[in-house]
Amino acid sequence: MTLRQRLENLPVGRKLLVAMLVLLTAVLLTANLAFISAVYWISRQSVAPQAMQSIAELLASPELSRSALVSQESAKALLLRLDNYSQLRAAIIYDAQGNILATLYKGQHLDIPRDIRELDSWRLGEFRATLLAELPQPEGPPGHLLLVATSELPGAFYTGTLSASLGILLVSLLFWVLVSRQIRRLITRPIRRLEELSRRVTREENYSLRATPKAADEIGHLADAFNTMLARMESRESQLRRARDDTQVALDQSQAMAEQTRRSHRQLELEVQVRSKIEKKLTGFQRYLNNIIDSMPSALIAVDEDLSVTQWNQQASILSGTSLDDAIGQPLLSAFAALDPFLDQIRSVAAQQEMEKIERITWLRGEEPRTYELTFYPLVGGGGLGAVIRIDDITERIALEEIMVQSEKMRSVGSLAAGMAHEINNPLGAVMHNAQNIRRRLSPELERNQEVARETGVKLDAINLYLQARQIPQLLDGIQQASKRAARIVSHMLSFSRMSNRQLDECQLPSLIEQALEIADNDFDLAEGFDFRAIKIIKHFDPRIDRVPCIGNELEQVLLNLLKNAAQAIHQKGERTPGRIILRTRLSPPWVEIQVEDNGSGMPEHIRQRIFEPFFTTKEVGQGTGLGLSVSYFIITNNHKGQMEVQSRPGQGTIFTLRLPLVSPRQRVSA
Repeated sequence: MTLRQRLENLPVGRKLLVAMLVLLTAVLLTANLAFISAVYWISRQSVAPQAMQSIAELLASPELSRSALVSQESAKALLLRLDNYSQLRAAIIYDAQGNILATLYKGQHLDIPRDIRELDSWRLGEFRATLLAELPQPEGPPGHLLLVATSELPGAFYTGTLSASLGILLVSLLFWVLVSRQIRRLITRPIRRLEELSRRVTREENYSLRATPKAADEIGHLADAFNTMLARMESRESQLRRARDDTQVALDQSQAMAEQTRRSHRQLELEVQVRSKIEKKLTGFQRYLNNIIDSMPSALIAVDEDLSVTQWNQQASILSGTSLDDAIGQPLLSAFAALDPFLDQIRSVAAQQEMEKIERITWLRGEEPRTYELTFYPLVGGGGLGAVIRIDDITERIALEEIMVQSEKMRSVGSLAAGMAHEINNPLGAVMHNAQNIRRRLSPELERNQEVARETGVKLDAINLYLQARQIPQLLDGIQQASKRAARIVSHMLSFSRMSNRQLDECQLPSLIEQALEIADNDFDLAEGFDFRAIKIIKHFDPRIDRVPCIGNELEQVLLNLLKNAAQAIHQKGERTPGRIILRTRLSPPWVEIQVEDNGSGMPEHIRQRIFEPFFTTKEVGQGTGLGLSVSYFIITNNHKGQMEVQSRPGQGTIFTLRLPLVSPRQRVSA
């Protein structure tokens, strides 16, 4: 334990006594030091200088000063007379030239200059009292006497000072003993009585005890405050006792209530468990419903009466580009800007609670136009009115409907074509037969014609000259060509209307396409106004495709027809851009795809939708029958059970896509 801690743990009375003792000691030491310092200062500044002045005046008398400079011995003898002077530290005699003649030192040797001319600078640094006096001479310059006084006080002075200090200390200690007894009586004992009283109150917990003040000082005030504190604590104790009794009653009541609360808590826990299970089921059901809604192929959006989004599925995010988190709670227009033209109709559905449907809305999805159907349903719930918006992508459905309509047209026209073909074949056969008979009956080479001519008196040569002049043979050629053309049309119509019973064989698709290209090279010449060989043919064949189940000559007919149409579309475009036809094959199970793409003039949408109708053509009269693509469509869809599609944009070209099944219908049935 340190000294400071020991002092802090002392009683208050001892702390006061220690403080007084320290104060007396400090005062005594300070007084002694001050007294010694004052005596030293007076001795140095007054007593020593006066004594040295008296000695200097005595030695400077003519009798002593003349004998002092005669020789070193006389000077030394003169200085020895000063040896009894206790305050003298050193004495030096300088001759007339300023050099040391004799010295007297008492104690340690001093470093005094030997030349009197250096004496001034030395005296500036000397702390002892010094005196330089002249020694006059009858003749010549005077000599000099240097006296140096000691800086120490006499031992008797210190002895007397110490004795006086001890006497003062003894008197002070006696005074300190008397004062300590009074401090103990007036301060320490009253404080101890208060301490004992506080310990007794703490030990007995008896707050009725009181302290007896002896004086009206701070300790007396402290005793009064202590009594006041005890009185308040006694009052507080009685209040606490009453409160403890009340608390015990309340505790009994609270225990009863706690028991009731425990029973209620157990019942509440059971209810919470049941509710938690219900909430988990509801959460799972909600998640299940959300998964169902997200799995729907349609975009589903629910809005409230202010047209703020309350439900948003995954297809809505894909279609609008807005995520679920960014859409919920936002205005419908901010989440799905494309619905801006239909806001009034959505408000009407929410207000009037009537369903409304909008068909065939075209929006761009990437760069591809897609067709959508909008259905607005009224929504009624506890939160107010609203509406549900369902957006269905009907692009494929419309294409399928077009195919079905096309198929129905094919069936209707097929029945019509079958009847027309039988009705036209009879008169057409008669026309062709009669035209052939006319040629034969005008021929002079037949003997029967010559006999009839002789009988009637007609010359066959003259008749033939007339017919040649009137171009009757050319007319007969025209009749025969027209009849043959009509016969081909009838043959196409019969082929279109007749269900094919031809056998599907495995054909090498690349070879078949190459053969169709060779036929196209030989079939198209400058008579049509363009050269097929000038068109660049680009082939992209899938190496995985070799043999495909098909009817070779029919598929070759379809490809030849598509190549012809592509060449004519390139010719009609009439630009300087080189013509290009791209032939592609691609494996897309369960289909094999064949594409014929050109960079020709293309076709608008209203023509593309009717391109497979029988007798529909955009060519001039006499240049097309309108049966080429319809027969090709029939060959692919009916005879091969495949698909045929067309994509085209005006000025950008056309793409025909043929899809043939990898497995023939007979193989599928056997499998």
